[in-house]
Amino acid sequence: MSITSYIFLAGASRGVGQEIAKYLTAQEIQVKALVRTETAAVELKAMGIHPVLGDALNTADIEQGMLGNEPIQAVISTLGGLPTDDIKPDYIGNKNLIDAAVKAGVKKFILVTSIGSGDSVVALPPQALAALKPVLIEKEKAEQYLISSGLNYTIIRPGGLKSEPATNNGILTENPQIVGTIHRADVAKLVCRCLNSPNSDHKILSAIDRNMVYPGLPEFVEFNLD
Repeated sequence: MSITSYIFLAGASRGVGQEIAKYLTAQEIQVKALVRTETAAVELKAMGIHPVLGDALNTADIEQGMLGNEPIQAVISTLGGLPTDDIKPDYIGNKNLIDAAVKAGVKKFILVTSIGSGDSVVALPPQALAALKPVLIEKEKAEQYLISSGLNYTIIRPGGLKSEPATNNGILTENPQIVGTIHRADVAKLVCRCLNSPNSDHKILSAIDRNMVYPGLPEFVEFNLD
């Protein structure tokens, strides 16, 4: 009898995380999702996802979901807070996930942050940077913690996010100067493709729509996942 391995997903109840959940289940991939509310758990269960009720800020909740009998193949985190949040999960929540992933011996950790984090700070206009700075600081701390964890990682930094259906024009680039917008569904596709792409191992990549790159930027090379 073969043992089913799972993708552990944090942030599945909304935004990019929800789009990732839809994409993975459409591919018949087994997913465990960390959710904070019973309502979200019921919705995800209806999609065929195995909900884990808990809070990313609580180490015990994460370990209970990740260190169970079913092996976790990879972790995807889209955890993020708002600049106005008193306690932002961007660093603490992701740190807890990374620590548990190390204990679980997962093969890959994909962290979704944002353009403006780390060396891509140069891509943001000053007004956007001022508004997002409290969150971007936490995201950069999470990125650095993941890089130093010893895990195989991919960090994906999307540009401005839209909720319309996928355009299938989402691309990745290693150039931190590039910025633009992208639909959440296209980010989800790129994230899921990175799961099985050795090319994306130990890479930090910006995600944008090739038709929504902001004007006046330097030429850049699209990253090849295949």
